Amino acid sequence: MSHVPAAPPEIVVDLAALRHNVRRLREVAGVPTMTVVKADAYGHGMVEVARAAREAGAEWLGVATVDEAVALRAAGDDGRVLCWLHAPDQVFVPAVAADVEVTASTLDELERIARAAAEAGRVAAVQLKIDTGLSRNGATADAWPGLVDRARAGEVDGSWRITGIWSHFACSDEPEHPANDAQEQAFLDALAIAEAAGLRPEVRHLANSAAGILRPSSRFDLVRFGLASYGLDPAPGHTPDLGLVPAMTLRAPLVSAKPVHAGAGVSYGHTWIADTATTVGLVPLGYGDGIPRHASSRAQVLVDGKKRTMRGRVCMDQFVIDLDGDLPGAGTDVVLFGPGTAGEPTAQEWADAADTISYEIVTRVGGRMTRMSRRYVDS
Repeated sequence: MSHVPAAPPEIVVDLAALRHNVRRLREVAGVPTMTVVKADAYGHGMVEVARAAREAGAEWLGVATVDEAVALRAAGDDGRVLCWLHAPDQVFVPAVAADVEVTASTLDELERIARAAAEAGRVAAVQLKIDTGLSRNGATADAWPGLVDRARAGEVDGSWRITGIWSHFACSDEPEHPANDAQEQAFLDALAIAEAAGLRPEVRHLANSAAGILRPSSRFDLVRFGLASYGLDPAPGHTPDLGLVPAMTLRAPLVSAKPVHAGAGVSYGHTWIADTATTVGLVPLGYGDGIPRHASSRAQVLVDGKKRTMRGRVCMDQFVIDLDGDLPGAGTDVVLFGPGTAGEPTAQEWADAADTISYEIVTRVGGRMTRMSRRYVDS
């Protein structure tokens, strides 16, 4: 009998699920939507996800950096793209030349964008960001009047067009948190100051995934959907069932299975010791591949139709699972997480096990995984 090699560890991304999610979220929002594809599309693959999102009708794509935006252009995307996180010495020429919309939060950024527009020989498309209470980037309330005045002057002299004004919630996954009302009011105040300065932006946007679903008043002209686009819940315990489908499945072959006796310690530090005789299996993924060490002895996987619990610490390249006396063969499929429809754990369950959020679970999976195998399906 010929030997059939086991499939290598792989990230499987369902593009049909992603398109379904984008379409469903557009229905919920009732306004144009931005699919956020920063950080390699939350680990799903930026170029492939961007293409699928466009096919599903996403009017905008959002990325953090100029490099990400320019990479989208190099891959053939010619729709509207916004980037927003810039190093102090950021060179804006590539973005302006590629018709990428760039965010400015400071007067210094505006001046560098003006120089980039002159060098590129074209009018820049600029969006202004106001910090309404997240205390990350974005202009402060005190700096905002000066920023909008300079932005209007740049429109008059032809350096740029101010295409948008935006901000970002801090607590939208907690719909009753008082910061949400405070931030929305601060955003309205900032818009009034900009209007008084003569700015007429095409889009005003505040809502991310959680707010776009749970807070209709925050949708304005555009909603930025990040996590929800990938079928994951941005506000566990609060989000209604919208029929979103998780797009990522992480799987690997079982390397080996063997018996261990009562009292045997498992993995580094012997943080788990078998209280009865059992069997254990070895999974060839570890924190070098983005498996969270904080999930040690807590996360579960699916093997042969049963959920199996991790035992001991996650190592750099591997972790051990309790097979409860079973001895499946080497190469048996191990599903770490997926949509949950076949009984496998979900990314949210892994997040709970690691005391983190599902954003981190899917985004951190990578390292060798992205180089070894990311497979796309269209189910």
